[in-house]
Amino acid sequence: MPNNRKHVVSCATALCVMLLAAAAGSAEQNAGAQAAARNMSDMKFGQLPGLPACAPGSVQSGDPGTGPSVILAKTTAGCTIPWHWHTPNEHVMMVAGAATVQMKDGQPVSLGAGGFALMPSHHVHQFRCGKRPCVLYVYSDAVFDIHYVDAQGNELAPDQAFKAAKEPRKRK
Repeated sequence: MPNNRKHVVSCATALCVMLLAAAAGSAEQNAGAQAAARNMSDMKFGQLPGLPACAPGSVQSGDPGTGPSVILAKTTAGCTIPWHWHTPNEHVMMVAGAATVQMKDGQPVSLGAGGFALMPSHHVHQFRCGKRPCVLYVYSDAVFDIHYVDAQGNELAPDQAFKAAKEPRKRK
C-alpha cells in the first residue's frame, strides 16, 4: 500500500510553492497596494457583470475590470454558472458549501470547503452550487471576462446561457 501521508505532504508542499511563486510574481505589481483585512460581515456584495444574479460578489483585491483580482462570491443553493471560459486563468477556492465543477470533456468534480480548482485560460467549464449556499474565492490573474458557450462551443449572450441552464435536460 503506498504511503498516502508522503503524497499529502508533497501536495501540500507543492501548493505552498505555487502560492509563494504567485505572491512573489505579483509583489512588484502590488507594490502600491494598501494592506487590507476584513470579515465577510463587513463586505458589500453586489451583482457582477456577466454573472447570474444567484452569484453576487465582493471584490477583495485588485480591479476585475483592469487587471488581476480576488473576488469573494456567495452563490445560492442550486446556482449554476453555465458552460463558459475566461481569457485569464481562473483559480477557485471553496470556503463553504459544496459545488460541482466540470471541465469540458472531463468528469464532474465535487468540491467542498477547502477545495481548489484551476481553469486555464480559454478552458471551457461550468460551476454548480449544491443543496446549500456556496462561498468561494475567485482569483483571476488578468482582466476578468466570461464567455458563455453552447454544446457546440458557439458563444452565447449571458441571458441565453442562463435560460438554457434552467431548461430541463431532454431525455434520450
